[in-house]
Amino acid sequence: MQPLTVASYNIHKAVGSDGRRVPERILDVLDEIGADVALLQEADTRLGLRTSVLPEALLSARGWQAAPLGQLHHEGRAALGWHGNAVLLRGDVRLTHSHRITLPAIEPRGAVLADMAHGNHVLRLVGAHLDLSGLARARQMHAIIDAVAKAPGNPPELVMGDFNEWRKGGAALAALARHWREVALGPSFPARLPIGRLDRAFAHHALHVTDAAVHASPLARAASDHLPIWVRLAS
Repeated sequence: MQPLTVASYNIHKAVGSDGRRVPERILDVLDEIGADVALLQEADTRLGLRTSVLPEALLSARGWQAAPLGQLHHEGRAALGWHGNAVLLRGDVRLTHSHRITLPAIEPRGAVLADMAHGNHVLRLVGAHLDLSGLARARQMHAIIDAVAKAPGNPPELVMGDFNEWRKGGAALAALARHWREVALGPSFPARLPIGRLDRAFAHHALHVTDAAVHASPLARAASDHLPIWVRLAS
């Protein structure tokens, strides 16, 4: 069985640093990474009815399956994720369970949980996009930790996302570090000249992380205002 590569990517509603909305570029970047699974943030429109910025036909044509986390509107148009948080998988990775996590916030926020089977291994993925307020981020992270603890089963977890934390010792990151180890990654925001480590990954001690990086190709610098991060796990 091959190693598993998991990416986390704030796709900024597929609007790049050049101001153009080009969904195909997002999937091209995931291809550059060689991602088997992608945790996306800002995967849906924000105003009015939330709808996916990555068309279903495009995802299918590129070999991606989306976890059923989005809401179907009465007009028939569907959001891809939960408050913009979506999970994509492809190849021989199988989705075994997924659900939404509602987070405390003034503005609507959410996180998602998805269990994946890869060969004989099961992995729990958690994707999140936290608030701009430090106090809200801390409350949201505790809500995520509680939701993970209550989820059925006990597979090792990989928690990734845009945590909106500029400080090294923020309360949300401290809460994460009490449960999982942080994967060393560089800055990912803004994409053209990254200085902030807003996108992070935390792994269960049982997971063997063989490699991890911020993907900073020319295409990635143009496709979104964030660079994607990725983690490779041993089989």
